[in-house]
Amino acid sequence: MDLHSLKTVEEILEKHNSKAKKSFSQNFLVSEEALNRIIETADISPTDKIIEVGPGLGVLTNELVKKAKEVTSIELDSKIIPILKENVSAPNLTILNQDALDYDPPTGEYKVVANIPYNITSPLLNHFLQAENPPTTMTLLVQKEVAEKMCLLKKNKTSILSLQVALFSTPQYIETVTKDCFHPSPKVDSAIIHLTVHNKIPKESALKVLKIAKQAFSHRRKKLSNTILHDRTTSIDGTRRPETLTIEEWLTLEKEL
Repeated sequence: MDLHSLKTVEEILEKHNSKAKKSFSQNFLVSEEALNRIIETADISPTDKIIEVGPGLGVLTNELVKKAKEVTSIELDSKIIPILKENVSAPNLTILNQDALDYDPPTGEYKVVANIPYNITSPLLNHFLQAENPPTTMTLLVQKEVAEKMCLLKKNKTSILSLQVALFSTPQYIETVTKDCFHPSPKVDSAIIHLTVHNKIPKESALKVLKIAKQAFSHRRKKLSNTILHDRTTSIDGTRRPETLTIEEWLTLEKEL
């Protein structure tokens, strides 16, 4: 069964009298090319443990179980799980009906590979990147604009999102996936990104940076002197605004405040 085929997806939904739900940010991938690129980017070995979030009808799940030792797919929509189980049946697959933000990551090494529900992108990244045992890599399909922010493709546009990613991982923008590669088609294009998780920055320092940055970004149009510096003297010019600071400058601020 070609689960990445638009015709197949439409037939499955019609058979089960179902449809994609906006409340779960469901947009089913119907591009074999994009699917293959995700799998290729994830670089899955026969010994890998994979966590998938939002499997939907199982188009990505079906490929993951062929490559990995174990796959755990987390799906919040209880009504789609019977369809998922019908489409993908494998001894190395575990399907969990729960909120991924409540999921306790496993011990040992694992990777996250997912076409994630776009409405939980930021909290999901926080959940895994800041976990006691984070994944080694995350290969994700996200909104294009969000992917560009994560990977800092626009100069002088640092954000809380790009900070939370860079403090815990090295992001890479793989390629754009146009909106016509989904059913139903979303209003915007998407992108495949790959995060290689690192521990270059002590977790305590990284969390302190985020706390300081959130305070500054809550008034992003204001100068740093009016939000976090006030009368304090640091090596960072207080007339600057938060989005202009680099990751290195935020780390400097963390040490000086």
